Amino acid sequence: MSNLDLAEKILDHTAPCKPMELYVFMDPMNPTCWDLQSIIRKLQIEYGHYFSMRVVLSTQLSALNTTVKSSDMSEGNLEHPALPSVAIKAAELQGKRAGNRFLYKLQEHLFLQSRNVTSYDVLLEIAQEAELDHAEFKDDFHSVHSAKAFQCDLRITREMEITEVPSIVFFNECIEDEGVKVSGLYSYDVYLTILQEMLGKDRLYRQSPPSLDDLFTKYQTMATHEVASIYNISEQTAERELKKQVLQQKLERIPLQDETLWKVK
Repeated sequence: MSNLDLAEKILDHTAPCKPMELYVFMDPMNPTCWDLQSIIRKLQIEYGHYFSMRVVLSTQLSALNTTVKSSDMSEGNLEHPALPSVAIKAAELQGKRAGNRFLYKLQEHLFLQSRNVTSYDVLLEIAQEAELDHAEFKDDFHSVHSAKAFQCDLRITREMEITEVPSIVFFNECIEDEGVKVSGLYSYDVYLTILQEMLGKDRLYRQSPPSLDDLFTKYQTMATHEVASIYNISEQTAERELKKQVLQQKLERIPLQDETLWKVK
């Protein structure tokens, strides 16, 4: 597995020119992949000027062999483990940000609200919450383009010998160099160390976090612990600042069983 192979087979010409490229392999139904999202967000905020990133869906193939419970799409009662991944690819057709918003919303519904995200009806709800063009999303969901994009992700997963999710493969700008594959979930510092070593720098320039207003422009929904991590403050301090935003009617608080979310009003 080399950068040359990657460039020939799956080069994304729309990616910004940065010295590093990260391929993030995840199964949207895997709770460990949900945990990785917070780490990725912090890494993008602090060191995103060094790398571009592509999310590759690596849904377990065994799950895709599950029998479809219903094939009557007109009644909106189709359920299948592959549908969330196809829906994410449909969302990505409206742009990378739209795809990321949809992915995060989907995981939110699954892991924090225990919703059945394999249901077509629920996926339509999520698309609306993610502020996608609803008619376009429905058309793209049924189109061959979304299915082919998902199949492409599965092919990349096989070609790059990804056997565990989440996994991140780090590539530098030298196409002759092998990528560095990190399988499983690790602490933020581990990913930062790998990034620094592959860039060959003694020290990386850390960008300061944006204001809360700008942060919630970029990520419309965030958990208390994410905000605390990004600003390197305690969760108590983060909650106090977020409550001020609620009083100013900028955010709304969404209390859940195991987490508190804050959402742009």
